[in-house]
Amino acid sequence: MTPDIDTLTALIRDKRIGDQRLLVAIAGAPASGKSTLSERLHHHLGGDEAGAVVVPMDGYHFDDAILSARGLLPRKGSPETFDTGGFKRTLDAIRDDIDDVYVPVFDRNLELSRGSARCVSRGHRIVIVEGNYLLLNQSPWNQLAGLFDLTLFIDIPLPVLERRLVQRWLDHGHDEPSARQKASDNDIPNAHTVQKSSILADITITAA
Repeated sequence: MTPDIDTLTALIRDKRIGDQRLLVAIAGAPASGKSTLSERLHHHLGGDEAGAVVVPMDGYHFDDAILSARGLLPRKGSPETFDTGGFKRTLDAIRDDIDDVYVPVFDRNLELSRGSARCVSRGHRIVIVEGNYLLLNQSPWNQLAGLFDLTLFIDIPLPVLERRLVQRWLDHGHDEPSARQKASDNDIPNAHTVQKSSILADITITAA
C-alpha cells in the first residue's frame, strides 16, 4: 500500500479514539525519507497548534565520547550506538500521558544530541516517532513496536539508498572515494539491517 500524504493524514486521524494520545511510528533505512515524511505529516495534521509533534529517534545517539570508549565510533548510527533504554523510557512516559516530556534532538551540524530540545506537551495528542530501528526485530529494539498505535515503513530500493547515502557524505564535504567508503563501511550495512530485520508495518510505503 502506497497512500499519498492526504490519505495518510486521514488514516492517522481516523485511528484516534476520542482524546486518546496516538503514537505513530515511521521506520525505514537511513536516507529513506523518514524525516521528510514526518515533517510533511506534521504539517498536514496542523502542526503543534493542532496537537501534533515529531519525536526523532536520532536524539538518542550515544555521545561520541561514550562511543569512542566502547570502540563504536566508526559504527555510529548502527543499532548498538543508541540509548535504546532511554528511548523506551521516553516513549513509555509519552504513552503514560501524565506530564510534559522533554526529548533530545540530534544536531547533524554539531554531530551531537541537544538535550531537552523539544517538548511533548499534554496538548500534543498525535506523536509521530521516526527512526531507523523502530520496528527492528532484535533485542532490545523489539520492545518498541508494541508501544505504537500505527506503524509505517518506507521501503526504498537499495541502489537508491546507496546513492542517497553517498550523496550525504558528499554534501558534508567528503570527496567521492571517501564518501563511498563511509557509506559502504557503515551506512549501507545499517540499511541492510533495517530492510532485512524489521517486522511488517501496518502500512508500507514504497518509493523509487
